[in-house]
Amino acid sequence: MPKRSKSSARWLAEHAADPYVKRAHEEGWRSRAAFKLEEISKAEWLIRPGMTIVDLGAAPGGWSQYAARVLGGKGRVIALDVLEMPALPGVEFIQGDFSEDAVLERLRASLGDDKVDLVLSDMAPNMMGISDVDHDRSMYLVDLAVDFAAHALRPGGDLLMKVFQGREFQPLVARLRKQYETVKLRKPKASRARSPEVYVLARGYRLV
Repeated sequence: MPKRSKSSARWLAEHAADPYVKRAHEEGWRSRAAFKLEEISKAEWLIRPGMTIVDLGAAPGGWSQYAARVLGGKGRVIALDVLEMPALPGVEFIQGDFSEDAVLERLRASLGDDKVDLVLSDMAPNMMGISDVDHDRSMYLVDLAVDFAAHALRPGGDLLMKVFQGREFQPLVARLRKQYETVKLRKPKASRARSPEVYVLARGYRLV
């Protein structure tokens, strides 16, 4: 059996000791990411019964699971990921690559005439360890989420997405400030301090 790299072994040890990982297991959450959404949602009153929510990059399902519990059967959660995701109560799942037109059309067909109240995106590429390349690949997914939100959100709708900081970060924030009433940056407690990820919350979509 090949030896794990030092960075891999360090990540596994950190993951095993992570209090949010333990709490997720104890409370029945699909992933520790549920606590990131919970913190932001409670602070911002983001998710409310009756909403239509699209969750991009949903697997293994922590965000969709939390959203569905808050909705309590009043509203819709449509989750999408290239990976398989076991069924969740109150969540409609589409498996496919969001960058492919055919998959996007399946999502649009599932929505039908419904306008979206909230787009969630926790999408991230498989990291290669080359900072510029990783940043470009992550920003490609961010751009896909922003473009989808511009077509799917109702006026006044919201967008919450994970973004990795880098040279394209500030231009993204400037772009969002032209499309939304407010743009906030959040770093939830469940987000590891050494991670370059930050959560961008754009609220009050306006047609431009």
